[in-house]
Amino acid sequence: MFSQLVSYGLPPLALVLVVCLVAAVRILRQYERAVVFTLGRFEGVRGPGLVLLIPFIQDMVRVDLRIQVIEIPTQDVISRDNVSMKVDAVLYYNVVDPERAVINVQAYQPATNMLAQTTLRAVLGQHDLDEMLSDRKKLSTDVQAIVDTQTEPWGINVSNVEIRTVELGENMVRAIAKQAEAERDRRAKVIHAEAEFQASQTLVNAARILGSVPAAMQLRYLQTLAEIGAEQNSTIIFPMPIDLVKPFLDLMQARDGSHAAPDALPTGISALE
Repeated sequence: MFSQLVSYGLPPLALVLVVCLVAAVRILRQYERAVVFTLGRFEGVRGPGLVLLIPFIQDMVRVDLRIQVIEIPTQDVISRDNVSMKVDAVLYYNVVDPERAVINVQAYQPATNMLAQTTLRAVLGQHDLDEMLSDRKKLSTDVQAIVDTQTEPWGINVSNVEIRTVELGENMVRAIAKQAEAERDRRAKVIHAEAEFQASQTLVNAARILGSVPAAMQLRYLQTLAEIGAEQNSTIIFPMPIDLVKPFLDLMQARDGSHAAPDALPTGISALE
């Protein structure tokens, strides 16, 4: 740039003025802020837009206020029940105070990343494997709350932490598969036993109702005969219940008694005479 200005034939004084103007003018985007220092002392936070600096006296540090994404590398974690696994996560954060983010910590992004790694291992190490697999959202919330509390003095707001994958060894995967299979078999047996119990209760209730009303039992037998007769059967052996023929037997006994009464009457009368 200086060679181009010299080639244009500018005098040395104009050249110095151009250099000072370039060093003094800064343009910041809407999502950027400038932390300005004057002779090494904090001056203030400026931006967005045009920012003018005193050349060779003031300098600035650009800070991005947008949400940043950090991929937490895979961490070796040992759960509370001594299960070894590999866990990785994603962290979302943004700068809310540019002054503290520049002054209170040397490099806030690597510092936040390292803090998230150690916190992830510490939090997951306090829980069992089953909790990690079934309640991953709660663990992510716990990690986010701890990291956000510790980065607050740095002017950093951690908005979210998502545990992405939990990788187990092959032996542990096979053990979990066997456990799940055994649990499914247990549930199937319990459901089958409950169904048998409900069916037996229904049969007992039906037997009580049919036993209390003889006519209902007879109708049930007749319905069974009709169902069997609808099928293509050559021979049917069906026991005839005594309750079904008892009305006919009572009728025959009553008729026999009516026929025997006239023969006995003369005998009784002659006896009285």
